[in-house]
Amino acid sequence: MTPLEHAARQALSLMDLTSLNDDDTETRIAALCARTATPFGSPAAVCVYPDFIATADRALRQAGTREAVKIATVTNFPDGCVNVERASRETRAAVTAGADEIDVVFPYKALIGGDAEAGRALVSACRDACAGRTLKVILETGELQTPALIRQAADIALDAGADFLKTSTGKVAVNATLEAAELLLTAIRDSGRDVGFKAAGGIRTAEDARAYLDLATDIMGEGWATPAHFRFGASGLLDALLATLDGRDAGAVDTPY
Repeated sequence: MTPLEHAARQALSLMDLTSLNDDDTETRIAALCARTATPFGSPAAVCVYPDFIATADRALRQAGTREAVKIATVTNFPDGCVNVERASRETRAAVTAGADEIDVVFPYKALIGGDAEAGRALVSACRDACAGRTLKVILETGELQTPALIRQAADIALDAGADFLKTSTGKVAVNATLEAAELLLTAIRDSGRDVGFKAAGGIRTAEDARAYLDLATDIMGEGWATPAHFRFGASGLLDALLATLDGRDAGAVDTPY
C-alpha cells in the first residue's frame, strides 16, 4: 500500500459523511447512508439535519453499518446566533431524536463584535444539554479570520466543555484551511484536554486529507488521529478516497453542504 493509499484508508475511517443541503430529502439521506458500506470499511459518522435523524438510523441499519457509524446532526446552524436557549433547546431535541453527536455553531459574530461571554454561555449550555453525547463546536474560522480571534474562540470552547473543535459550517466562503487547523490543533495540545479536531468544507482529495493528517501527527503525535480525536466533514471526499483506494483517477469534487 502506498503512503497515499494508507492516508486514504485512514481518512475514510475518519469521515463524517455529510449532507446538509436545503433540498435534502429522505431518499437522498437514505442513499447517503447506503454509501457507508464500502469495500474499505465505513466512515465514522453521517452528519444530517435533525429532521433526518430517524431516516439515517433506519438507513444505516438497513446498510448493516449502524453499530459502526454514528449519527451526527447540527444545531444553532448555520448562523451561530447568540440565543443560548435556542441552541440548548435544539441540542436537547437532537439528543431525544437519537443523535450520537451534536455539531453546534459557536456565536462567532458576537465574538467578532467583542462579546466573549456569549460563546462561553452557549457552549456550556449545550454541553449540559448533550446528556453525554459528543459535542463538536463549529468555530467558523473563515469568518473569524485572524489568528487571535480563532485562538480565542478555540480557548473559550475548550474551557466551556467542547469534545471537538470544528473549523467550519461549510456554508461560508472560506471553510477549512491548514492554517486554521494548525491553530485549533495547537490550542487543543496546549489545553492538555482530551479533545478532538474536525476539518470541514473544501477537503476534496486524498492528497488534501493526507495534508491534514500529517499536520495532526506533527502537532499531536503519531497515532492521535483516530475517530475519537479526528474527523473530516465532507461529502464528495468519499468518492475521491474510494478512487484512490481502487487505483482510479480521483477527480472528485466536494459537494457543498
